[in-house]
Parts: sequence; C-alpha cells; structure tokens
Amino acid sequence: MTLWFLLLATAAALGLGSVFYLITRVRRFSCMRRLAARHKALSWLIAIGAVGLLFLFWFVNVYAVVIVVLHLALFWLLCDLVAWIVRRIRKVPPKRYVAGAAALVLSALYLTAGWIAAHRVWQTNYTVASEQIDRPLRIALIADSHLGITLDGAGFAAQMARIQAQEPDVVVLVGDFVDDDSDKVDMLAACDALGTLRTTFGVYFVYGNHDNGYYRYRNFDSQELRDALQRNGVTILEDETAYLTPSIALIGRRDRSDRTRADAKTLLDAVDPDCYTVVLNHQPNDYDAEAAADADLVLSGHTHGGHIFPAGQIGLLMGANDAIYGRTQRDDTTFFVTSGLSGWAIPFKTGTFSEYVILDLVPTA
Repeated sequence: MTLWFLLLATAAALGLGSVFYLITRVRRFSCMRRLAARHKALSWLIAIGAVGLLFLFWFVNVYAVVIVVLHLALFWLLCDLVAWIVRRIRKVPPKRYVAGAAALVLSALYLTAGWIAAHRVWQTNYTVASEQIDRPLRIALIADSHLGITLDGAGFAAQMARIQAQEPDVVVLVGDFVDDDSDKVDMLAACDALGTLRTTFGVYFVYGNHDNGYYRYRNFDSQELRDALQRNGVTILEDETAYLTPSIALIGRRDRSDRTRADAKTLLDAVDPDCYTVVLNHQPNDYDAEAAADADLVLSGHTHGGHIFPAGQIGLLMGANDAIYGRTQRDDTTFFVTSGLSGWAIPFKTGTFSEYVILDLVPTA
C-alpha cells in the first residue's frame, strides 16, 4: 500500500509538469502556429482547452486522469525524440508535425489496450503434479476483485458463472475482495454470487490489505462483509487450516498487514507432514519462510500482475514482493501469483491483464 501511494504521489507531481508540456506540444501543430502568429493568447487558450479535455477522465476517477496524462506525455516525448533524430539525419525540417499526431495515435491505442486488459477477464490454466496427491483436485483461484473499479456486483456474478462452468472442486479467494470505496449493494451481490457456487469442498476466503478498509468511508463495515460471506457459505480462514481430504490441507493466512498473524513455520508445523499443503497468502512476500516451512503450494494475489508497467518491476526491485505474476519454484515449494479479477483504483492494466485461475492438482503419473 505504501509503495502504491509513493508511486501515485510521484505520478501526480510528474503529471503537473506533463500538463504544461502537453500544452506546449499542442501549440506546435501547424494550425496552432498560424493562429499564434495572429492571436498568441488565443492559441494558448485553445491549447489549454485541448489538454483540458483529458480531464474528462475525472468522471472515471482521478487516477485515470493521471495515467492518461502521463502516458500521453511520455509517448509525445518519445515521438519528439525520434523526430529530432530523423531531422538531424535528414537535415530537412518536417512540413507537418507528424510526431504530435503519432503520439496521439500511439497513446490512444496503448491506453485502449490497457482499458480492455483491465475490464475483460481471461481464464488462465495451470497444472501441478505431485506424488502426494491421491486424486485430481481442481482449484479456482480468485483475487483482487476490488469491487467497484472494473467489476460491480453483477459483473462479479458473471465471472462466477464462468468459473462454475469449469466445475471446480474448491474455490479460493485470496484477498482484496472489496475496496475502500466499494458499495454495499455490489458487496452483497458478489457475496450472493459466491453462494451460488456448487463445489465438492466449498469456498474459502482470506483477507487482503483492503478488505477491512483503510479510510472507513464506505457504506458497510467489516462485520457486515464477514456476515455476508458466511451467510453465503464462504469459510473464512484466519491463520487456520481446513482439511479438504485426509491428504490435502488448506491453510489460510492472515494478511501481512495484520500484526497478529502467525509465522509460516507455526502454521505448517501444526499440519500432518504427510499432507499436501496449499497455503493462501494474499501478499506474495514471505516466500523464503514458506519454502523453509515446507509448504507445497502457495497461492497469492495483491500485485495485480504489475498493473501499470513498470510499477510491478519497481516493487520487485524494492523488495515489496517476491514475485509479480505467474509460477515460481523455490526448493520443493510452488508459488502462484494471479493478476486478479481487477485492481485497485486504476481502470487500466498496461503491465498485465485481468484473470481468474483454474489450477489442476494431479497425481504424479
């Protein structure tokens, strides 16, 4: 969470400079130069108004404005740089401001792809084989729906119908089911959708860092969320273990932000060593301890797969997370991080895409 606020604060500061830069770039189009020759003040006003249109994204949210402005400024800067290099090589000034037009087109295409990547949900399939598994087990892994950003209650229900069609044996939600500004109507509808799932072993949930809220301004509280989940048959695991079969244990960890959470060794030591252990941990940042404790499989979310490139890579370099996305192996422990059904605040995904995961555990052949 601290990392995201740092990145967004930096982005906001850069955004102010980007707005001024974009205004000066708009004035370089030939029609604007001709206007400036006659009415300099008017050309500035029109350029300001043109860039001001980007603030229509405020109707989505303020983060959308920041992302659009920053990406347009970056693409424009790169196009200007390429145009400068070409001009130096050819030694002929361009007749038209092609760099500006290219920047507009490239930015529109890139951000449209990012919008689609965030709002459309893909299905990702994995298979893990183990000699400890005595029967195939299909796990549906869900994370980071952050209700209200790209998915409302009805949209979440539609994804649950897709998951039901895959006939999972168990469904696990690894945190950030709701966000700070999620609406109660959407929360209740999503919980009801979880209640419609028909599985062999049930639906399990662990808390993420956003589920209990940070700012207390949403129109439901943590107890209402807990009650709605449990009313729909969802089992909440808080440093607790549920045995799906005598040989498969599901261990749900409290979120890293919860100072009362137990360490990995304490939780794993309490489980029969002959069991195949599946650990649910919202944040993928305790890999060494979980591998040392001999966890077999660890499922996480939290990173949104990187969300906005290169935020995930920066977080990885800073040690905020042990992985950004996908499958990782440490010793005998297999780790998966899903990019999630949605993501926090930003309605674009330029570093990844939205997904749920179907994970098949199968006996070693």
